[in-house]
Formats: sequence, C-alpha cells, structure tokens
Amino acid sequence: MVCHHRNHPVHYATMSKKTDGLKSGSGSAQGPLQPPGPTGFDNEKYLSEQSAEILKRAEESDGKLYLEFGGKLIFDYHAARVLPGYDPNVKMRLLQRLKDDVEIILCIYAGHIEQKKMRADFGITYDSDAFKLIDDIREWGLDVSAVVITRFEGQSGAVAFKNKLERRGMRTFVHGTIAGYPADIDLIVSDGGYGANPFIETSKPLVVVTAPGPNSGKMATCLSQVYHENTRGNKVGYAKFETFPIWNLPLRHPVNIAYEAATADLLDCNMIDPFHLEAYSEATVNYNRDVETFPVLRTILERIMGGRSVYRSPTDMGVNRAGFAIVSDDLVRQAAAQEVIRRHYRSACEYAMGLAPKRTVDRIEVLMKELNVTAKDRKVVGPAHEAAAAAARNAEKGNKDVVCGAAIELPDGTVIAGVNSPLMHAASSAVLNALKHMADIPQKLHLLSPGIIESIGHLKRDVLQRKTISLDLEETLIALSIASTINPTAELALSQLKSLRGREVHMTHIPTPGDEAGLRRLGVNLTCDPQFAGSNLFVG
Repeated sequence: MVCHHRNHPVHYATMSKKTDGLKSGSGSAQGPLQPPGPTGFDNEKYLSEQSAEILKRAEESDGKLYLEFGGKLIFDYHAARVLPGYDPNVKMRLLQRLKDDVEIILCIYAGHIEQKKMRADFGITYDSDAFKLIDDIREWGLDVSAVVITRFEGQSGAVAFKNKLERRGMRTFVHGTIAGYPADIDLIVSDGGYGANPFIETSKPLVVVTAPGPNSGKMATCLSQVYHENTRGNKVGYAKFETFPIWNLPLRHPVNIAYEAATADLLDCNMIDPFHLEAYSEATVNYNRDVETFPVLRTILERIMGGRSVYRSPTDMGVNRAGFAIVSDDLVRQAAAQEVIRRHYRSACEYAMGLAPKRTVDRIEVLMKELNVTAKDRKVVGPAHEAAAAAARNAEKGNKDVVCGAAIELPDGTVIAGVNSPLMHAASSAVLNALKHMADIPQKLHLLSPGIIESIGHLKRDVLQRKTISLDLEETLIALSIASTINPTAELALSQLKSLRGREVHMTHIPTPGDEAGLRRLGVNLTCDPQFAGSNLFVG
C-alpha cells in the first residue's frame, strides 16, 4: 500500500591580477540556491582566493592551463550542505569572471552511459546530466566546446549518445582504453597511447575539463591534451581544481569525513599526503586515489614535458582555497556531521533497492561512529516516526494499510509532520500542512476542494485504471496550482513553496516516484528509512 494522507497535521516546536594570457573580468552571477541562515562560508573570499590561484597557475604554465575540475561544476549541493552559506554555483560565478579566456571540455565514461549510472540529486542518468550540464553552462553565458567519451569500446549506448550530440552540432570525440594504463608509461606516453587519442583543438588560455561525476576520465583527457600540445611545441600546464577533501583542515575534520561518506561507494579514504610531508615538512590532507597514482602521474608529466619537474606532491597539483573561506568552524562541523547521517540513509535505501553493496552502508556507519552521531540525530526523524506511530494507534482495527509518516523542518525551526490517508500520500500531507503553517492558514481550512480531489480520483481510477486514487506530491502540487486560480487561500499557500527550498525532510518509507520527483523539485534535503510502503514489487 502506498503512502497517503490523513487530515490532521502534527506540529513539533523547536526543542532542542591580471596576466598576459588570462585576465579577470566581472561577469554576471546567479544567486545562491540554499536557504538563508547562519553562514559558515564566505563566497566572496573564496572567489577572490581561488581566482588568484588559478591566475597564478596560468601564469606559471606559459599562458595555457588545462584545469581538471573535481566535483560538480554546477549545483554542487554536497558542498552547500557541508559548508553552510556556500553557493552551489560559485564555480560558475568564478568562471564567469574569467569567461573571455575560458573553454570547457566535458568528459563522460562510456561505461557509465551503458550502465545508466544515476546522479542521485537530480534522479537522472549521467548521459542525461551531460545534456543538462551543457544547457546549464550555456545559460550562464559560457559554452562547452567539445565532449569526450572516455574508455570507449563501441558500447551501443555510448554510440547513440555520440550520434545525438553530433547531430545537434556538438564536437564529440572518443578516447579508447589504453592497455596497461596507468602502469605501462612507455606505451601511455607514445603515439600508441595518448597519441592515439584525437587532439581537441582549443583556442582559449584556460581549458576547464569537467564531467557529470567521478571516474569520468577527466585526468586522462587533460594528460592526453598536454601530450598533444607538447608534441606541437606548446609548453602548457596542468592542475586540478579541488574542493574536497580540504587539504588544510585536520585529517579527521567532519568536512573531510563527509567527503569519505559521499564517496564510500568508491572506497575513498583521506590520508596525510606523504609526498607533501616529505617535500615541505607540512602535513596536508589528500585522498587515497590521488596519493596512490601520484608517482605514476608525476612520471607521465615529466615524460611528456621532457623531464621538467612539475609537482612534488598531489597537494601541489590542487587549486583549492575552500578552507581559507570557512568563517565558522563550529557551523561547518555540525553541518558535515548531518551530511554523514543523510549519506547513511541514502546508502541504506540504495542497498534495499539493490543499487548499492552492503560494504557502502557499513563504511558510512563506521564514519558515523567516528563522529559520535546516530541515525536518530537528525531533527526530522523522530517527528516522522512519532506521527506514523500515532496514526497507526488511531487507525481502525483490522486496517492493514501501511501508515507512513513525513516531517519537514521549517525556516522558523518548527517541525511539521503528516501521515497518509486514502486521499493523499504522507509527503503531500506534510507539505500542505507546512504551507498552512507558514501562511498562517487555519488547519481546518481545505487548500484543495473535495471536488478537485474527487475529479482527480475519478481520472486515476476510472480512466487511467490506477489501483489507488491517493495523490502523490507531484500530483498534489499540480492540483494546488490549479486551485490557486480560484481559491485565494490556496494561492497564499502556493506562495510559500519557495521557502521549502533547502529544508530538511524525513519519511518513514522509501518515497514513490511521484513523491520523490515532487520533493526533488522543491529542493529539499530528503532522507527516508530503508523501508518499502508495501509488498508490491512494482511502484508506478
């Protein structure tokens, strides 16, 4: 049985410089997407520090720099959650400052296309996210000059992806798998290795190489370009734009632990950079994959560049000034601990749905113990469970319907909950109750008239042949929008929807597709228990 809505809400009050080759411009900027509140991060200081460091690297590279972008280029919600006040689009704001001299290459691993790997925060596959990323970059006044499909071996999905891009006028290249990569350096740095990859002509002094997610082949694409540039007599540079882990925070700082939780499926772990410690007698933080591959990477770069020593440590490679923009360590510690809890719930649900191995769940549980937090140390979890339990106690005897609960923390700190009924899902109930609270609308007033609900129920049951007529959140929001055209109260409630962006939400069951889509569009931070709302294997 899917989650619906009961008419009564549950309230929980708060208890608890310019260079010859690259110049800095202004550019327009889109505003932050996170809700207002206490800030632990100074975006302007970060922009200033990071821009200056990029300009310095470009100056050192004889006028052309290939910059590998780690993390999300746009909509970096992980950074926004662990660094309160961080603008999820601050990287694009930075590139806008340099836009006259920036060119962007996007990489995507052919295997991710074939496996239909998902970007969890948008609920779309990596190939769809690549299309979206190109569109979003264009909206910022920049463009993607080329797309590279990495480790291409003729996968049918990757072929279709390539065809679609090329037929829309996008330069698209494929890089094959290099045998013995990364150990066989003689082959890698040769015409049969990087030289076998097509050279991507670029015209700007700063070439940003980005991707929908990790393990997309960004580094190999950068090094392939550097190889081709050097064979043409161009002494270009390479560096990495990094955010996490933050090298000048303590190794086991919660922000760095949150990075481990976010990459638990990749088995990433942070460590003191031994190369940096030996070279500079300074302890800095990096992650295992960069440390493990650094000796090979350094050798490849030196081979490409004719023996020139470029970097002495993986930390040297990174351009990362995020740690210098933290203005409240207490706030970011608290936020990072909460992110680890969110990651726990996500991994547990992905395991329940067969999308993640048990080792990922176990790894995050170890990180929670290290931070001395539990799954219940999330403000909205208790109220969601309490609402569901109370509704179950009050349910008619013999009612076998599963009772589901949902809770939302509002901007004023109040937690509002809702549960399911034959009319609405729990997510729908909680959102409507929250809108009433924020708009000071009496709970006894209906936002959706019985006529609207009955009409939708008739459509679902008698026309679409659905087994249940209860409204999921996506349907509820559409109905509310329609009702607002004739009902001033519904219009008032609808005006509060934007206030839910960035709010915390918990559900006692894995949401149905319509609830998940609605909550994602509202921009909330959702967690849920790894429980299904019924015994049916198919949920439409």
